Amino acid sequence: MNGKVIVVTGASGALGKVVATAALARGARVARLDHAATQAPATKDRIELGGVDLTDAVQTRRAIDAAASHFGRLDALVNVAGGFAFETIAEGDPKTWQRMFAINVLTALNASRSAIPYLEASGSGRIINVGSMGALQAGSGMGAYGAAKAGVHRLTEALAAEWKGKITINAVLPSIIDTAANRASIPDADFTKWVTPEELANVILFLASDEASGVTGALIPVGGRV
Repeated sequence: MNGKVIVVTGASGALGKVVATAALARGARVARLDHAATQAPATKDRIELGGVDLTDAVQTRRAIDAAASHFGRLDALVNVAGGFAFETIAEGDPKTWQRMFAINVLTALNASRSAIPYLEASGSGRIINVGSMGALQAGSGMGAYGAAKAGVHRLTEALAAEWKGKITINAVLPSIIDTAANRASIPDADFTKWVTPEELANVILFLASDEASGVTGALIPVGGRV
């Protein structure tokens, strides 16, 4: 990863922080994008772009352009930005479906479309999306979220087909990620079976590396020990 420039969306979240930190530790330069505001100063190795609404195509393009301008290039995009909602179809709000689509699919779409010109110019461009094993077979309460993440899966496959031979595009499909928020929401679970953010980051950064040049269009389950 030495010298590669990686953009991480949703970089203030539990997974995004770990991916960005791990990338820096491996010698990459990192642009952190998030909806949350930031006042962190830019350095030669990192830049934080906060207050970005990734559901807005114009805002997203400006942020991606700013990252590319700062580093002079982009080599990989990791689309971590997203969200979760648990509600049944019968008792839920139809607006939840719109929100899940916006924050999971549109964010990845807007970031990918904005980054693709830079990634193509890189010669070894990578896009890694975060899907979900829960979208492979949605259970009760998982309709809106599962449908949105299934959209991320199809987006990944379609982009991979369109840019085959130029950019590799893959997705990781975690089960439940071992975060403080997930532990609080399911306190009686066996946390040792969940995939850790560090384990997931390892797979993501492999897909962003030169070693993964032969992998594209893949939906890779990262299920921990479930």
